[in-house]
Amino acid sequence: MGGTYSFEVRRTSSAPPRELFRLETDGALWSEWAKPLIVVSGWERRGDPDPGGVGAIRKVGAWPLLMHEQTIEYEADRRHVYTFAGPPAPVRDYRAEVLFTPVAEGGTELCWRGSFTEALPGTGPLARVLLLGAIRFLSARLVRAAERG
Repeated sequence: MGGTYSFEVRRTSSAPPRELFRLETDGALWSEWAKPLIVVSGWERRGDPDPGGVGAIRKVGAWPLLMHEQTIEYEADRRHVYTFAGPPAPVRDYRAEVLFTPVAEGGTELCWRGSFTEALPGTGPLARVLLLGAIRFLSARLVRAAERG
């Protein structure tokens, strides 16, 4: 049984929660704001509500490596929870939660956190570094895109 790891990234944005939420949950938009890490994005399956709600599976990445991420919880403009939906999953039991909290002065506090179990014993620390780095990059790009409108 492998070890369990977690990470968390926090950022603030002058953009409203609904704009950050819209960009993060719409898999078709990722290739517009998350380059150069994400150059291909789209839908394998749309969810409820359409497009990125519960059951949706977005495909994001760079060919030939596309990650499939399935929405498992969806609270409009507030919270999005997803997991990896099939290969190539570099870890097991991955669960990520993105929270969009309004700030009294305007804007949003973004919290993007995740947890996983290492797929192979000893690989957890490296997987954590890679996932944390990716989420740091993606959260910075997401904030920048939302603030541009």
